[in-house]
Amino acid sequence: MGRGAAQALVADPVRLTARPMPKARVSIFPLSGALLLPGMELPLHIFEPRYRALIHDAMARDRRIGMIQPRGRGLKPALFDMGCLGHISHIEALEDGRFNIVLKGLARFRVVRELEVGTAFRQIEAEVEQAPDPDEVLSAVERAALEQESQRFAKMLGYVVDWTAVSRLDDQSLVNGIAQIAPFDPAAKQTLLEADTLNARADLIIQLMQIVGRAERDGGTTMQ
Repeated sequence: MGRGAAQALVADPVRLTARPMPKARVSIFPLSGALLLPGMELPLHIFEPRYRALIHDAMARDRRIGMIQPRGRGLKPALFDMGCLGHISHIEALEDGRFNIVLKGLARFRVVRELEVGTAFRQIEAEVEQAPDPDEVLSAVERAALEQESQRFAKMLGYVVDWTAVSRLDDQSLVNGIAQIAPFDPAAKQTLLEADTLNARADLIIQLMQIVGRAERDGGTTMQ
C-alpha cells in the first residue's frame, strides 16, 4: 500500500468501519404489541389463513419470518420502520391447520420498501443489521437500578415473580425479557426495539415503569 493511501485511511477511519447493511427479502408478520428482540424467544399462535401460508412458505425455505408492528389498523396498514428477523425454532401443526410456533430473534431490520407480491402475506426489502454483541453488559449500578424498579413495578401491578430466578439471569436476558413481557403500549414497545444499546434499553424500561407508576398513583390506566 502506498504512503498516500495509508494516510487517507488514517485520516478517514469511518471508511474502514462503515459497511452497508445487507439487503434481504423478508416475509413479515405485522402484529401490534408483539416485540421480538435478538436472542429472545416469542411464542405465537397462527390461525389466520394468510399467516398459515406465511408459515408454510417459511418452513419450505429457511424458517425465517420478520416480526414488525403496524402503525394502524386495516388489511394493509403502514408499518413501523424497524422490526426483528426471527427463526422458527419450534413448530406444532394442529389438525385444523393452525400452528403454534416459537420464534428465536436473530437481528433487527429496517424496512427499505414494501414489495409487490402475489402472496397473501406481505413481503418487504429490508436492511438486516448484524446480531448484537453477546458480551454487552450493564454496570452493577445499572443492573441494581433495573431490578429495584422492576420489583416496585411488579408489586404495584400485583405480579408474582421469582426474584431469585431473576437475579440469576444474564443482563441481556433480563433487559430484553422485561422489554418483551412488560405491559407497555405498542409505541413504547417500538421504542424499546429501536434502542441501540443494552444500556439505552434498560434506561427506557425504567422510565416507562416510572410513567406507568405515576399513572397508577394518579388513578389513570397502565400503558397496555
